[in-house]
Amino acid sequence: MTVFAAASLTGTFTELGKVFEAAHPGTSVRFNFGSSATLAQQIVQGAPADVFAAASPATMKTVTDASLAGSPATFVRNKLQIAVPADDLAHIDELKDLTDPKVKVALCAEQVPCGAAAAKALDAAGLQVKPVTLEQDVKATLTKVELGEVDAALVYKTDVIASAGKVRGIAFPEADQAVNDYPIATITEAPAGDAARRFVDLVLSQQGKDVLTKAGFEAP
Repeated sequence: MTVFAAASLTGTFTELGKVFEAAHPGTSVRFNFGSSATLAQQIVQGAPADVFAAASPATMKTVTDASLAGSPATFVRNKLQIAVPADDLAHIDELKDLTDPKVKVALCAEQVPCGAAAAKALDAAGLQVKPVTLEQDVKATLTKVELGEVDAALVYKTDVIASAGKVRGIAFPEADQAVNDYPIATITEAPAGDAARRFVDLVLSQQGKDVLTKAGFEAP
């Protein structure tokens, strides 16, 4: 069974994949993690997938509009934080600090969910930020901070938690106006249809919710 999932789900879905394999001997779960926008295009172009878990309804709509997936269910929500290196040499405290031209900022490209959320949050704050780099998914954006290549980035709270102390997260009020819903659906012509439905059931179950909320995701 092949699951296409947003990059921000890497840790939690890898864990749930192991749970699923243990409960269904003989079934192997393979993951394709990446930008939801890219994954949606791959599915539309015929890439073999059984399940699609996206980081926004807009990217899921690309697949459902093509009649390639069943009715999606929202399983979690995610919120942005400012990620800064542990030493925070630029002394970032709030969102408006990112407008300082001396501060190097990484953002997700606007066509991917984390970038769309960042644009919405900055718009809500009435701020303009000129990033030094635009990345294709949230993991790549976070890596820029972890490597010290930028002073700050806007990434999901869950990715800050998953960094295990490599970066520090700063909450900001405008993030509440740019929360991303995460939908999941089985692919209509899924080669592993029964297993796909059971995997979605696991994600939507209390066990799945426990894994996801422990990682910082919020219940829908």
